[in-house]
Amino acid sequence: MGEHVSFKANGHTTPAYLARPQKPGPGIVVIQEWWGLVPHIERIADRFAQAGFVALAPDLYHGEKAASPDQAGKLMMALRIDEAAKDLAGAIDHLAQQAEVTNKKVGTIGFCMGGALSLFAACRNPEVGACAVFYGGHPNVKPDLALLQAPVLGIYAGKDGFVTPESVKELDRQLTAFGKRHEFHTYPEADHAFFNDERPEVYDGGAAADAWSKTLAFFRRELQA
Repeated sequence: MGEHVSFKANGHTTPAYLARPQKPGPGIVVIQEWWGLVPHIERIADRFAQAGFVALAPDLYHGEKAASPDQAGKLMMALRIDEAAKDLAGAIDHLAQQAEVTNKKVGTIGFCMGGALSLFAACRNPEVGACAVFYGGHPNVKPDLALLQAPVLGIYAGKDGFVTPESVKELDRQLTAFGKRHEFHTYPEADHAFFNDERPEVYDGGAAADAWSKTLAFFRRELQA
């Protein structure tokens, strides 16, 4: 269903994966975990296309992929956030220009590192009309919540030792203080990365299915109106 493409951003070319639905629909930028633009992320883009969305997954590592947590951690920490911000802005612009995209306001969604970048991109780009965050965290990503215009869907895991319940409560408090529209859902028995079906040690099929249903409903409500 999808294809490997590239777009111009920040004076260079950024590779990406683009999945198109059978008929026009809203656009979603799908942001990778710390592993890189791996087949799991491409399949998520395909699932969005099957659900009626145009999905673009930019490769923020520009071809590099991790095979181990140690390697993934090194790639994540080596990522220049200023460069990633430009890649994401370019992805948002490229997606909005696709002929099949019916709403110039696009959505962003990300997982783990990508979840933090989803919120970060939504704060920096007013073209984002809806932002989904799956257990998003990155020590160097500091979104300017005061600038946020998009509603936020937050998906979290109760047993997450990386994006802890305390950090989720703090983000909820900050968004509430800024008067930003948001809804958070925590799956008490799930662990970090529970949506990744390539990681059987943490994958939770029931929580993943429910989170996917909530995500589709959120984007349809915010982007198809």
